[in-house]
Amino acid sequence: MMRYTRREFLTTTAAALGSSMLPFGSALAAGAEGPDKAARWRRYDVATPEGQKMLVSYARGIEAMLKLPPEDPLNWFRNAFTHFLDCPHGNWWFYVWHRGYVGYFERAIRRLSNDPNFAMPFWDWTRHPEIPAGMFDGVLTPTDGAYSPYTGNLAKFTSFIKPSLTKYWNSLSSAQRTQLQSRGYSTFDQVWNDVTGYNVAQKTGISGNQAFVVTCAARYLSRSNPKLDEKTTYDVSPHVIDSGLAPTLFYDPSISNSFASSKTATHLVQPDGSTHFSILEGFPHNKVHNYIGGVGPIDPGPYGNMTNFLSPVDPIFYLHHSNMDRLWYLWTKKQFLAGLPILPTGSDSNTFLNEPFLFYVGGDGGFVGPSKAGDYVSTTAFDYDYGPGYGSELPTQPKLQASAERFGSIKGAVEANTASVTLPAALVKRHLADTLPAPLIAEVTFDRPDGLALAREFDVLVNAPADVGQVDANSPYYAGTIAFFGSTMPNMAMSHSATFAVPLRKTLQAFSTAEGASTRLNIRLVPSGPQPADPVPVKAVSITSGG
Repeated sequence: MMRYTRREFLTTTAAALGSSMLPFGSALAAGAEGPDKAARWRRYDVATPEGQKMLVSYARGIEAMLKLPPEDPLNWFRNAFTHFLDCPHGNWWFYVWHRGYVGYFERAIRRLSNDPNFAMPFWDWTRHPEIPAGMFDGVLTPTDGAYSPYTGNLAKFTSFIKPSLTKYWNSLSSAQRTQLQSRGYSTFDQVWNDVTGYNVAQKTGISGNQAFVVTCAARYLSRSNPKLDEKTTYDVSPHVIDSGLAPTLFYDPSISNSFASSKTATHLVQPDGSTHFSILEGFPHNKVHNYIGGVGPIDPGPYGNMTNFLSPVDPIFYLHHSNMDRLWYLWTKKQFLAGLPILPTGSDSNTFLNEPFLFYVGGDGGFVGPSKAGDYVSTTAFDYDYGPGYGSELPTQPKLQASAERFGSIKGAVEANTASVTLPAALVKRHLADTLPAPLIAEVTFDRPDGLALAREFDVLVNAPADVGQVDANSPYYAGTIAFFGSTMPNMAMSHSATFAVPLRKTLQAFSTAEGASTRLNIRLVPSGPQPADPVPVKAVSITSGG
């Protein structure tokens, strides 16, 4: 597995951002002098012998964190609240914030397990679409009895964690409070209402909105039922992953051409008028989170831990995000080898690199203090790289279309909940012949249901007959399942309009039966589930040809 060196990273970053960007982040400035060296730690596929060995140390570290008092920032549940209060989703800081969060956690496990060689393994769900067997052993599953004293019921959880969280809330700096206000939290009561799922406006608790999960229901998948279902398996399939790695810009206003999700004012801002989900966040990241927690099979909830912002309570969270980080690592490597930018460029670079992260807890249990996104843009920040996994052998030189072959974006017309787009026959022919660097991608915009509406996953149907309101993953009309991670939190400021980039599979009946000078695609959304459902109103659809 090739690791680009610190010196090479600096050179490429300087070319992309300009040398004036180097002071904005220790990861960019570190290693500018002195010999390059291999990474100190390597993260392995959990299915390998090396990855299995790491699980032994991981379990020891979790046991130690569970035993820490709730006042300790490294207590297992306190650490999860860092994610609850600060995590970005649906914006371009998603990757870099989670790199810092998992990196500091990895250091904590290294220390608390007494294993200086520990590195967080990754779960390669593309090659292995089922929870690794070892993750059902002991404290590696949140349903284990070791969690019961804390999560046996809401009263136990409240008495254990709420006093220390209240004290922590009262100790926050003005800068931290300002960030949390932008997230929608001005008082601790607002935070706790989102933990319990209480909706003040509706004056009721909503089971699917609970962030607290009782021990016995903390994970939907089990040792006897470990596999991802067909729709989740499709969302982590090579077709989707390859499409997500295809963009040649870290950020582009057209989400089809962007590796990362929406550009927002800060990482705490959940909406930016409308959230735009990149392929890798909107498909594998969100869908895997949801299915592990039971979205679909146990609607309308309550769900398991992985479906909400306290998802780090489930130890599988870190293996899932290690794999997401690995995909960013592979994309960066591809960009570097092609001489392309690896980060936002132009006027966006300052905004991205200078974003303050104020809530991290270090591996020693102390608060990190103010740091910036630029500190975590390279794996050298934590001195690790990755062993082989899906995508490692993909071509590293992206194929770029000649400008004369690009079709740009083709907008559709919307009528009666359905969007219609007409594509030139030549574009469909190239798509089927695999001459494009990325498949045809549909950008689908709609309003996320809110209030008492609980749907958070939607099947994209293409040219399905009007009476078809439910499909399986093998349907010739099925283009994938788009998913929101987490419920619509009533207290957290969240966007209700969203755009997803949907890579269109070649097996769609609309393509196999295409004739003449053009092909018409009728696209609609239905809530994903075992029962037929009414379509969700589509606000806009456009088709891009990638590249």
